[in-house]
Amino acid sequence: MTADPGHQVYTCNEYRQEMVLLALRRKLLLADLTEEERQRLSEEIARLEEEIGM
Repeated sequence: MTADPGHQVYTCNEYRQEMVLLALRRKLLLADLTEEERQRLSEEIARLEEEIGM
């Protein structure tokens, strides 16, 4: 069996990054966050999205 050069491999690290991003987005929806916590979460989400290439 040969690897398809056009097929991108989905790694465990990529999966992990997506799960962290999902958790951060869900946490951002919580009503009891301070504005400071919301800002920090938004910055972390933006950083991770850039790292992932979204």
